Amino acid sequence: MDYEAFEAAHKPQLQSSGVPEHFWPELYRKLSEQAFDAGLSFSLLAVDYGEETRAAEDPVWTLQVSKEGGLKANDPTEIYLIDHAWTFRTDNARQLLNAHPELVSRLAVMMGLQQDDDVPPNAYIPRILQDMWRWCNMYSLNADGLSVENRMPIWYVMDEVGSAILHSDTPNCRVVPFMHIPEGITYSLLFPTEDIDEGENVCRDFVENVPLGSRKRDALLLPWRYDSFVKEDFSQSEPPKEYFLAGHIEESLPDPDVPPPLIDGNRPLKVYAQYELVNQYLTDPSYELVSDPAEADILWMTSHFKEFRELSENNPNKFVNQFPFENVLTIKDLLSIVCRRAAASSGDGDGDEVSLASNPRWLPVTYNLKTELVPFVAYYQNRAQRGLDNHWIVKPWNLARTLDTHITDSLTQMMRLQQTGPKIAQKYIEHPVLFERAELEASVKFDVRYVLLVKSVDELCAYVYTNFFLRFANKPFQMDDFDDYEKHFTVMNYGQFQLRHMKCDEFVQTWHTQYPQHPWDQIETDICEMLREMLQGATKVGPPCGIGASAQSRALYAVDLMLEWTEAGSRIQPKLLEVNFTPDCQRACEYYPEFYNDVFNLLFLDQENLDVFRRIV
Repeated sequence: MDYEAFEAAHKPQLQSSGVPEHFWPELYRKLSEQAFDAGLSFSLLAVDYGEETRAAEDPVWTLQVSKEGGLKANDPTEIYLIDHAWTFRTDNARQLLNAHPELVSRLAVMMGLQQDDDVPPNAYIPRILQDMWRWCNMYSLNADGLSVENRMPIWYVMDEVGSAILHSDTPNCRVVPFMHIPEGITYSLLFPTEDIDEGENVCRDFVENVPLGSRKRDALLLPWRYDSFVKEDFSQSEPPKEYFLAGHIEESLPDPDVPPPLIDGNRPLKVYAQYELVNQYLTDPSYELVSDPAEADILWMTSHFKEFRELSENNPNKFVNQFPFENVLTIKDLLSIVCRRAAASSGDGDGDEVSLASNPRWLPVTYNLKTELVPFVAYYQNRAQRGLDNHWIVKPWNLARTLDTHITDSLTQMMRLQQTGPKIAQKYIEHPVLFERAELEASVKFDVRYVLLVKSVDELCAYVYTNFFLRFANKPFQMDDFDDYEKHFTVMNYGQFQLRHMKCDEFVQTWHTQYPQHPWDQIETDICEMLREMLQGATKVGPPCGIGASAQSRALYAVDLMLEWTEAGSRIQPKLLEVNFTPDCQRACEYYPEFYNDVFNLLFLDQENLDVFRRIV
């Protein structure tokens, strides 16, 4: 590849990373010749702590300019290639370390863990997995045609030279990842941003573009610099409507004066469905499937519908299976906001302890790590100060199927995960009610999915489908090994996992044997009460901060929840996890072939089959 081709292929990347153009020809030369010559200009020095013990966040190494005359920022040759010692995704980090003992030994020395030659390398793996968040950096690939799995963050630890560059609020260099396209290999590029004298330490800003002196910056620097946030306010207030609209393609609202659709009872209702299972299982003669949406009385969409005003003006007798601004339920960070509207006003109670409890009690405490970072850190440190459990599940609020989801009690890790895209941190349920799987001779985590049907929101009317669905973990539950997917997660229908099928009737029978003191009827009543409060919170305020009324709308959501022991293990509390838009209903159809007939008859023909539906509001 000649220089022109190199520049054409890499220019967008170099520009977005802010690599000054005068370095590009030298970068091309070094890549072509594989010239790793940082050793000619820099010296790696161990930091000497004398008699004092090094704290976890203190540096092990530092990098000093050894080149005679120092480095000049405008010298086009002063750009250096840095190799990566270890590249991993969080779900394969442990396997890679187990498979490469020489890598473990190298990382242990870099991280200042190696004290004793007699210790086998694998003994260092737990410490490396704990400490690596201070040492690693990330990039993600974003080319067209990449699956969402392949866009997940890729983490890497730079070699000894790159890893010795320390943080400073007044940096003298930058280090950026760079994908060399012909090789398909990612390096880091080190270049000065100002002149650096011989003998001076090289330093970079670990949290670029976060304002100096801000508490957000102090929080993001916690992996390398301790700071106390216990006096900061961790209360959560409802954000303005701009927050609800950010990144959301706004829908129009229906004309409120248009009356509800009129149904002609003398002919079948025509249904246009984008979901194959509706076409397969909707067999009731009251409906006729059509392939043209213009002909349909009912639009059953899996893509987001936005044109509610146009629908009300042009097709007032047509139904659609979505409500305006229902994303306040189906997007994880918005869900926690609308649910907090159901919070009980906190009385004086027993002082401080009350203020850390979840409110409402069925909602796990949830913070948005982008907009509520400082309150989250304050809440975390207050829990730590009182000796309370501090395990959190960190998940993107815009992805499903547990992608890029992490369980950890490490604030260091959470501050690093914050940088990989929009995330929420939700308190991990540390006392889940377990289910004994006889075939495993083990008690495992499980979650419960209820199908929720909403008929109207101005006069709230909603039902649950009483045939609920279960998902089980495959390994005995314990509060450890949080990267063991089959111990801590229940979603087994993607990937190479064994899926345990059990219908709710069998579950309830077994439940009564396992928990005779806690009748399922009472638990289901508590679940329905929780869902009622959730819907009231979501409809208490109008769009865009709540669901909009629409006489032509009906909707089906799937609600995932878990059960937790509270009050010292004497009471079972349902906990809301998430609400899903256009959920996968394959199991519903296979277990209960009348599922869509019952659902459509309830939503569109007002036929309440009380064998399978329970009205909750």
